[in-house]
Amino acid sequence: MLPRPSKVICCGLNYADHIAEMGRELPEYPTLFAKYADTLIGDGEVIDAAGHGDRLDWEAELAVVVGAPLKDASPEEAAAAIAGYTVANDISMRDWQSRTLQWFQGKAFDRTTPLGPVLVTPDECDPEAGVRVRCLVNGEEVQNGNTKTLVFTAAALLSYISTFTRLSPGDVVLTGTPGGVGMGANPPRFLHDGDVVTTEVEGIGTLTNTVRL
Repeated sequence: MLPRPSKVICCGLNYADHIAEMGRELPEYPTLFAKYADTLIGDGEVIDAAGHGDRLDWEAELAVVVGAPLKDASPEEAAAAIAGYTVANDISMRDWQSRTLQWFQGKAFDRTTPLGPVLVTPDECDPEAGVRVRCLVNGEEVQNGNTKTLVFTAAALLSYISTFTRLSPGDVVLTGTPGGVGMGANPPRFLHDGDVVTTEVEGIGTLTNTVRL
């Protein structure tokens, strides 16, 4: 679906309900972290976390794909540079993520981030008007959020990111996950070997991936 992106940048804590379930305050600035391109997999591929812990969590997300170079862009310039939107799941190794205050090591395992299956152009999808973001595990709905509750819009994220690093065509930004992650459940709930994770964004498409632990 995409050329190999030079940058994959993710926003955490960007839906009001997810921020609440994690016991945090609404942020003044985006909480950002990076992945590498080799974390990405496509529809139907295996989320391969074999041998790396037993606290694997789901995070359904809307992803935005950059279509033009951006540096120090205004939100309006950033919006005009969006090539389109797609579906992602920021599968997270919570045991690794919680080892330190830095999230990187829990977010950047090879071949663990489903992305795709198609790119939908901005004239076909308006996240600010609201599109539904869902995650199902073995057919059971675990997340059902709406992008109209995003704290930072896609354009706002691209604008902010472009102030400190240049964005290029094909770069991908994950916009955050709604409430319903496994770590936020009481008691916490995590994925198991053989589980099927389905990620849906209304008007874009569906990813289906099986877990290997």
